[in-house]
Amino acid sequence: MSVIGTGQRRLEGGEKVSGATVFTADLQLPGLLYVQLVLSHLPSATIRSIDVTAARAVPGVVDVVIGTDLPSSAPSPDKPLAVGRVFYVGQPVAAVIADSETAAADAAALVEVDFDPLPATVDAAAAMRAGAQIVLDAEETVDAADASMHGAGTDAELEGAPARRPPNVSAVVNVKHGQTEAALKSADVVIKGTYSLAGVHHAALEPHVAMIRPEPDGGMTVWAPTQGPFYVRDEVAKALEIPPHKVRVISMPVGGGFGGKVTLLETLLALLAKRTRRALRLTLTRQQVFGMAHPAPAASFDIELGAKRDGTLVAIRARYHYDNGATSGWHAGITSSFLTGTYQCPNVEITGYEVSTNKTPVDAYRGPGAPQAYFALESALDELALELKMDPIELRLRNASREGDVGAEGRVWPAIAMVECLEEARRHPLYTAPCAQGEGVGIALGSWGGARTPSAAGCRVEPDGTLTVLVGTVDISGSSTGLAMIAAESFGVSMDKVRIETGDTGVAPFGPVAGGSQITYSVGGAVQEAALEVRKQLLEIATNELEAAPEDLEIADGRVTVRGVPERFVEITKLVALSTEYMGRYRPLQASGRSAVQAASPMFTVHIARVQTDTETGAFQLTGYAAIQDVGRAINPAEVEGQIHGGAVQGLGRALGEQLFYDGDGQLRTGSFLDYELPSADQIPDIDVRLIEVASAVGPLGAKGVGEPPAVPGPAAITNALARATGIRLRDLPIDRSALVR
Repeated sequence: MSVIGTGQRRLEGGEKVSGATVFTADLQLPGLLYVQLVLSHLPSATIRSIDVTAARAVPGVVDVVIGTDLPSSAPSPDKPLAVGRVFYVGQPVAAVIADSETAAADAAALVEVDFDPLPATVDAAAAMRAGAQIVLDAEETVDAADASMHGAGTDAELEGAPARRPPNVSAVVNVKHGQTEAALKSADVVIKGTYSLAGVHHAALEPHVAMIRPEPDGGMTVWAPTQGPFYVRDEVAKALEIPPHKVRVISMPVGGGFGGKVTLLETLLALLAKRTRRALRLTLTRQQVFGMAHPAPAASFDIELGAKRDGTLVAIRARYHYDNGATSGWHAGITSSFLTGTYQCPNVEITGYEVSTNKTPVDAYRGPGAPQAYFALESALDELALELKMDPIELRLRNASREGDVGAEGRVWPAIAMVECLEEARRHPLYTAPCAQGEGVGIALGSWGGARTPSAAGCRVEPDGTLTVLVGTVDISGSSTGLAMIAAESFGVSMDKVRIETGDTGVAPFGPVAGGSQITYSVGGAVQEAALEVRKQLLEIATNELEAAPEDLEIADGRVTVRGVPERFVEITKLVALSTEYMGRYRPLQASGRSAVQAASPMFTVHIARVQTDTETGAFQLTGYAAIQDVGRAINPAEVEGQIHGGAVQGLGRALGEQLFYDGDGQLRTGSFLDYELPSADQIPDIDVRLIEVASAVGPLGAKGVGEPPAVPGPAAITNALARATGIRLRDLPIDRSALVR
């Protein structure tokens, strides 16, 4: 019986709900010391001096380390500890090492840093104006490797000539084809608007934490809840200038990642451990997480859409910028592909800016670049539909990209389900039901191209007949359960006979970063190949034992049986024993699989929001919500639905109140869960999930990625619904309810 497509409980679910899961903060090592950080309270300043005398005198303190104690060069926001100056509030300035967390915290409070404040640039638009204070001493380039790691790599042109860039702009994305200006002038209808989104935080339940131990051979062992163990290995090896094989990263359970837990603390800990020759652990407080962990960037879009009277798009022009904090950033390129490739349009002009400011450096957060792009694009399309008095789904269908169409960067769309998702939305009861007074329905579309990385997996059959699959990628989303299902299906056993083991980087096959909706897509093929190979090995032994051809054998109920002759069988456990016994004549049942998917399988989703509003008070309630998504083939439908539920709520959070709000002095005013407005249960209705299965031609068993798309269209779906309920168009996120008061 096939297990693919059946609902399976998560392999690790029981341990998590019972509290048995061991997280990094639960671990203990002999002689473990604790690290506490001293963070900058200014957004921009030179460091005159750092006095650590009082801190060193605290009982239990082993060392107090500042930036000049570590290998360093010019001042930079990327240094493990600041050297010479600071670039944002929350930048680490010193590290206290003590024999208890209490002593480390007490000593950190006694470190005295003498700052000389510098003018801070905290507004991205102002940062691009002539005469603006320069944030980074040396202009940096876009980190293409970081973008690709999260599935946000792009071939969009990155214009980098400094003379052509505004101040504090590290890169400019330019995409242009057709005659956009002429097309806008001749269009029957033109929609023009400015749309902005605040930066948001991952808000993972588990704060950032890491533990490290120096080894006798000069290497390091790292325990961390990282989404990318091999990436951490390479970064630590680079910092210590040692071979990667001397760094062993042990992946720990991740208490929420969403793109924010690839690496943050590990390099600093490695340098401190090398200095002290002691095992160290660093756990950030929630306030420190908000101050120094890299969030999602704020963005602002000026967008124009031109269309014929029948709704056919004739031109798209957009100018936008990302507020990257004190780093170069890389979101603008992937954003350009969403703006130019989703809908068919002959004339396009896109300009995107990567802007640096004196705020915490940004990085990836679920679907990087997509929620921002689609909030602007889908809001403008809804305005166009209202102007044309046209059904918003019909407008999208008229312009939707289909298989064979040319998309962003001249690429041809493979089999995609954009149209199927829109058609399903058009039939959904939330969309078709009439609206009462003060009620409105909005829809929005989103997509994600998907990351892909070469991967490997190992597989062996244990003495009890269990299949053990070894991978090098951590499970952050139930992906291991899906991989177990692929292995069970390929080998021919039930799910309870499969075990997925995430190995450390010293023994595990190479695996990609768990992000970008790529694990099932990238690793699944390697697992499938390994399971099929070990099945082949098993049947080769059974062929000799049963004197039957391999094609006449089948695996069922822990046995290999001659098809049609059930009394002729041999137990799998017997075959394993024959391959492991002393002086045995069969080779062990041990296989490996590799995968290198060469093409993307883009994913599309459509969300429907129904709201009830009160324009006297500005209050509104989300009364219904649906998420319709193409998943290729749902390996584990229950877990796919769970991923869509979680992603949808994260997307809605951007609209309902989540924001990183900085004042004019660069101070974060929403740096705790008292001030950072995560959506609460009473704000979110039941989410109806509809799965569309248009199989991928290259994904394992037809599967596509799942995790990113559901976090994308929610903000536009809500504001589109509010516009139809109230006649008021909201173009800034999070929603200001006072703007809905008439």
